[in-house]
Amino acid sequence: MPRLATSERYSISLPDGHRFPIAKYELIREQLLWQGIAPAADFYDPGLASEEDILRVHSADYWHRVRDLQLTAAEVRRLGLPQSPELVRRSLSSVAGTVQSAREALRTGIGMSLAGGTHHAFRDRGEGFCVLNDIAVAAAHLLHHGLARQVLVVDLDVHQGDGTASIFRDEPRVFTFSMHAGANYPLRKEQSDLDVALDLGTDDATYLRLLHDTLPGLLARVQPDFVFFQAGVDVLATDKLGKLALTLSGCRQRDEYVLNLCHQHRLPVAVSMGGGYSERLSDIVDAHCNTFRVAYEVFG
Repeated sequence: MPRLATSERYSISLPDGHRFPIAKYELIREQLLWQGIAPAADFYDPGLASEEDILRVHSADYWHRVRDLQLTAAEVRRLGLPQSPELVRRSLSSVAGTVQSAREALRTGIGMSLAGGTHHAFRDRGEGFCVLNDIAVAAAHLLHHGLARQVLVVDLDVHQGDGTASIFRDEPRVFTFSMHAGANYPLRKEQSDLDVALDLGTDDATYLRLLHDTLPGLLARVQPDFVFFQAGVDVLATDKLGKLALTLSGCRQRDEYVLNLCHQHRLPVAVSMGGGYSERLSDIVDAHCNTFRVAYEVFG
């Protein structure tokens, strides 16, 4: 059965009207419990990531300035979140959630975090609401400890996983795959090991066909022994920042396909939530909850 990393630290106070939907983290946990998708016993607090883990991926200069609240005004604007002790703890807890989810996946086949997917964080800077790159830190953790030989990152957020691509550009043991809206943030794309840039307005049928045409061959080519799945729900047609046209059903079918493929190939998979910016918070929460619901159906 899946276990779900979560923490009260995931929710922090943001200025009124801030466009990052911070309330979703608490609401997703409440909905998973209320709908009976996940029992309370399956939730656990992952603690805080170690500095040792952080420094395998991020530069000491950047991390120390994050930790000591010394980011410049320009860096804070690029990040899109006000720096605070709470943001530092949130970032460390979110990274720990993905590290522990990866270790959980090695034990049970799947590990899931009710946060993470912060793929716009680079080695030396944060961008796009992403302070630390949780998937990169967790992948480096597995490789350092000899827990994985070849890692595949399946990033299906609507925005390219530019930070992850940059961090692992020269690391052959991590293959980065990003399927995203082409004419969307970030304006300047990095080069993943495989990028699939989608036309704006891509619908369910086109999206799912491309995913079906790509992922099986990628597994055969890369031969991973571990998968990180960034399951952003900003692919929805209702998303303010997404520019694709997937329905809630199409997004769920995406998750079913990825998780079933991992299960069929006996590939441990760690799932991070990624982005979601629909006008109605309920649309974001429903889509994220579907990811967890599918995981219980496939791996339960």
